[in-house]
Amino acid sequence: MNRFQQALTREKLQLFVSLPANDAGLAQAALAEGADGLKVHMNVGHRASGSHFGPLSGYLDVFAQIRSLFDGPLGIVPGGSLDSVKPEEIEALPGLGVDFTSIYAFHMPSFLLRYPKLSRTFAIDSGFDLRLLEGAGTFGVEALEASVIPGDEYGTPLSFADLLKYRWLVQHSGLPVIVPSQRKIVPADVPALIDCGIRVLLIGAVVTGKDADGIRRAVAELRNEIDRH
Repeated sequence: MNRFQQALTREKLQLFVSLPANDAGLAQAALAEGADGLKVHMNVGHRASGSHFGPLSGYLDVFAQIRSLFDGPLGIVPGGSLDSVKPEEIEALPGLGVDFTSIYAFHMPSFLLRYPKLSRTFAIDSGFDLRLLEGAGTFGVEALEASVIPGDEYGTPLSFADLLKYRWLVQHSGLPVIVPSQRKIVPADVPALIDCGIRVLLIGAVVTGKDADGIRRAVAELRNEIDRH
C-alpha cells in the first residue's frame, strides 16, 4: 500500500494542494501549514493557474527536492492529451517517489493502467456520461476526481447543487472521491464536503492563488477547519 492508498483509508478529510508551479518553495509553503499531500504537473497547460508544464526531464531536480520535503502522497498530472503521456516518463515516476497519477479520463491512455507501483486516479468533467462510472473500479483505479464544474464557472462559490453532484458520485461510483477547488472553496464549505463523504479536498490556484503567501493562507485556514471535525 503506497502513501496515496494509505491516505484514502484515513478517517479525516485529506487536504492536498495542486501546486501552481513545480517549485519546492511553493511545496514547502503548503506543507508548513499542514497539507497532507501535493500534486505536480508535466506535459500540460493548466487552465486555472495559466501555467504551462513541459516534459519530465525538466523537473527531475525539483521533483527530487519536493519529494525530500515530506513523506505524504505525491501525485502528478502526466499530460493534457493522449499523445502527451509518455510511457518512458511514466516508468520513471515510482523511482522519483511519485505515488499517483491524476488525469482526465479522456486524456488517459490504456497503458497507464499497467504500472502497479503507481496508484491511478481519473477526472471527469461536467459533460461526462455518469453511467460509465459503474465499471471504473474494475480497472484498478484508486479514486475519482470530481472536476464537474463548467470552466466558465471557475472561482464562483460552492452551491448546494454542487454538493448534490459530489454526494451522488460518492454513492454511485464505488470509488473514493476527490474534490478539486474549481469553486472558490472556503472553510465554511468544509463541513458540507465532509458530510458528502469526500475523501480528499484538492485545492489549487482558484483557492490558493499562485504565490507562497496565498498558499500558506489558504492551507492554514482550511487545515484549521478540517481539524475541528
